[in-house]
Amino acid sequence: MPGRSPEGDALTELVLPVFELGGELLAAAAMMTAHHELTPARWRVLGAVLEEPLSVAQVARRVGLGLSRQSVQRVANDVVAQGWATWQPNPARRGQNLLVLTDRGREAVQALAAEQHAWADAVGAEVGEEDLHLALDLVRQITAASRRYREDNG
Repeated sequence: MPGRSPEGDALTELVLPVFELGGELLAAAAMMTAHHELTPARWRVLGAVLEEPLSVAQVARRVGLGLSRQSVQRVANDVVAQGWATWQPNPARRGQNLLVLTDRGREAVQALAAEQHAWADAVGAEVGEEDLHLALDLVRQITAASRRYREDNG
């Protein structure tokens, strides 16, 4: 079996730090949500429907990040049970209800905004805007290249 190319080696070296970053982002989200009776998963689902009602399948696609449709369904049922959201009939697809924020859910998401802004401002200031924009561009390029590879070879 031939070895990897220098580019393949560089990408492989990036994988573990990216996983570590993902874990750190979840830990930061857990810290922020703990004071609001939320979890990072609940926050993500509520945030997905902040602008418009969505079906569970649409939330799963929007939220992505490893949450399956079944996981999103469990979290959606939980946020409905907690009064942060409600179900409304979907005029486009009968039997596939839409998740809609309640006033309580909107308030919960808005209450987190100040904490998220403080965290983003502090971390962003330490890293720098230019480097963050560069990282964003690189992450998008890697994501797109990986998706193309999976589509071509899956």
